[in-house]
Amino acid sequence: MTQIDLFSMRKDFSQNEIMICFNGPFSRSIIEELGHAIKRYMEAEPAEKSAMTDVFAIFVEQTQNIRNYAAAKACLEKDNQYWCSAIVVIAKDGGHYLVTSGNVVENADLAGLVRKVDSLKDLDKAALKALYKEQLRKPRQEGVDTGAGLGLIDMARKSSGPITCAVQPVDENHSFFSLKAVI
Repeated sequence: MTQIDLFSMRKDFSQNEIMICFNGPFSRSIIEELGHAIKRYMEAEPAEKSAMTDVFAIFVEQTQNIRNYAAAKACLEKDNQYWCSAIVVIAKDGGHYLVTSGNVVENADLAGLVRKVDSLKDLDKAALKALYKEQLRKPRQEGVDTGAGLGLIDMARKSSGPITCAVQPVDENHSFFSLKAVI
């Protein structure tokens, strides 16, 4: 096994003001425990209560989206846990908090996901609020993809700027999708 240089990793985390980082599969209990850790960490920060609430809410939304995607793809039954694993990082950047997550997605799902994120980029707070209310009133349809809809809009509403995404190819069928919100 390769020797892991924890000192260098800790130094990188400190230099990048990374508060919390988790890499692995997201279970309900892990999301809950990380949520408690985030709350305790943020309570020690000189942050506004609304920023603390928004960081927590966006963390929960991002990790639940990843968990739900993994469950929908039944990746827990696959041999390779790599496809079920994800990463979430919460860091400070100047006077803002960054909540970033990433996971492997099937390329067939990628275009729709990127399109949803991109559709929110140019909307101001009033337009996001109107879209959120409109989405709330829509009836849920059985068998129709509703993932990354209302929650994604809510993340955009809580974010101090547009939410952004990035895609890195993994192989011919999969890509790594990352999502970032700034609070």
